[in-house]
Amino acid sequence: MERWKGRVALVTGASVGIGAAVARALVQQGMRVVGCARNVDKIEKLSAECQSAGYSGTLIPYKCDLSNEEEILSMFSAIKTLHKGVDVCINNAGLAHNEPLLSGKTDGWRNMIDVNVLALSICTREAYKSMKERNVDDGHIININSMGGHRVVPSADEHFYCATKYAVTALTEGIRQELREANTHIRATCISPGIVETEFAFRHHNSDPEKAAAVYESMKCLKAEDIASAVTFVLSAPAHVQVSRSVSFSLTFSPSKGSALCGDWFLYRSLSFVSPDWRCADEASRAGLIAVELEAVGGADQTAAMGRGQRGLEP
Repeated sequence: MERWKGRVALVTGASVGIGAAVARALVQQGMRVVGCARNVDKIEKLSAECQSAGYSGTLIPYKCDLSNEEEILSMFSAIKTLHKGVDVCINNAGLAHNEPLLSGKTDGWRNMIDVNVLALSICTREAYKSMKERNVDDGHIININSMGGHRVVPSADEHFYCATKYAVTALTEGIRQELREANTHIRATCISPGIVETEFAFRHHNSDPEKAAAVYESMKCLKAEDIASAVTFVLSAPAHVQVSRSVSFSLTFSPSKGSALCGDWFLYRSLSFVSPDWRCADEASRAGLIAVELEAVGGADQTAAMGRGQRGLEP
């Protein structure tokens, strides 16, 4: 992370959860972080905490409604004026509404598209423009996606949300291809966590806090700090290495089946991300795994896995 010290990162949705954890981690590594959200009170408090902790970077709160393109453009203009531009863009902001496909309200669908898809795309475009204007050829765009962007959850409340996250998967791959066509070394990464214990479920099920709590009580969830660690790992990769995709999940133990299981096991098995060895009961105590797809910048794709006690992948 040494090369990122003093450079500027934008983190959207930085007031709570994953965004706040990522902002803190980058400030700790010496970056100047612009953290945006509709309400900046919590970001201001986090900024003060980072300063009190003696972190070498700084956290700059910025109020921005990401469903409003004019506010996004104004934010990038302010960053250009005050900090020259964006070197790292972390599109973290996202939301979900309980709006099924057959009975949902259009306003809820539109809001999910505005924040989860359009805001991400606008921020990416403006960040790339900022990098090109300053001849920054080693910038990084990181999209915080979801496992919902790789499989559809069997719950009507989640279906439209999953559609927006599938869009993020496609957009990230499209960005990567366009960056390659532009003959630039700017990198793009998609990080797809499983269930992370944040305020997300309580906002998603805001009328049913018991249902929200049950989401996190049903298993050992990832923490926001786990995803922040994935972000710093991605940024720490050598200049010639691009981590194009990272999938994070927590393993839980099933006494009845005597093996370590992940709710999304079928996906990992079909993609050959994880060897069958990961199912062994002696792996149940592992805190989790990050499966990543690596490539040389401008080179061919390869897959690899990182975690405690690394093992080989299926051929």
